Amino acid sequence: MKNLRVVFMGTPEFAVASLKCLVDNGVNVVGVVTAPDKPQGRGKKICGSPVSEFALSEGLNILQPTNLKDLDFIQELSQLKADLQVVVAFRMLPEVVWSMPPLGTFNLHASLLPQYRGAAPINWAIINGEHETGVTTFFLKHEIDTGNVIFQEKEPILDNDNVGSLYERLMERGAKLVLKTVIAIQDESYSVSPQMHVDELKAAPKIFKETCRINWDQEVPVVHNFIRGLSPYPAAWTILKDKTLKVFSVKNEIVNTIKEKPPEILTDNKTYLKFACQNGFIHIKELQLEGKKRMLIDEFLRGFQL
Repeated sequence: MKNLRVVFMGTPEFAVASLKCLVDNGVNVVGVVTAPDKPQGRGKKICGSPVSEFALSEGLNILQPTNLKDLDFIQELSQLKADLQVVVAFRMLPEVVWSMPPLGTFNLHASLLPQYRGAAPINWAIINGEHETGVTTFFLKHEIDTGNVIFQEKEPILDNDNVGSLYERLMERGAKLVLKTVIAIQDESYSVSPQMHVDELKAAPKIFKETCRINWDQEVPVVHNFIRGLSPYPAAWTILKDKTLKVFSVKNEIVNTIKEKPPEILTDNKTYLKFACQNGFIHIKELQLEGKKRMLIDEFLRGFQL
């Protein structure tokens, strides 16, 4: 694998697994492009991205441009003479960057494209109640997440999955698919296919705080999927006594007839706290009140009376 010159582009933890897989399998990574270091945490200490920290530990050549169209960056990137560029969880690239290597630039996306194009495919697949998702490698082109598919692999979404558990599995499956794709491109043992046409495209737009507010006036399974599709981060939330209450895990209770109106609350102030929905209740199991730590419901109720 030493003869193929590869530049890797990525920033968060999700991308580290793919970069590590390439390095561990002897791929010649001649450069790593990642986000600039920035202040983090309460102390505002300057920290590198997860990809930057891993690349540093491996002694890899790191580029951290603030502007991907900057001429100095373009020149520095071109001097690496990459045959192939690999993108995992990174910014949108200008054409001058993705068209640079002779073998192209491919991206790993955490969905079965063309479904769930966008910034948050794992979240939206769970929120929408899907039973299956996957990972896709595809060559970049002008329109985001629309390029020709190289490989796809499916991954089931389990009933007890949340974003955290599904993220871990897709991260590992995706890393192996990235390695498989690099090897196939080097060996010229692959073919590409255009993304299939589907009548209804489901999008995966970026998630903001207001996106995460729970609408209790829906059926129980819909609310449950919404909560687990945002757990543990950024976390679904509601308002309790004028404070933000983040909800991490819940239990369903579907009833034939319900006299309580959403979002009416029932509790014994000891062991349970449940919100009324259209056809039953959502029992809160783990939560975090604004200004407090994350805790289980019985611990929470010992110090917070309703």
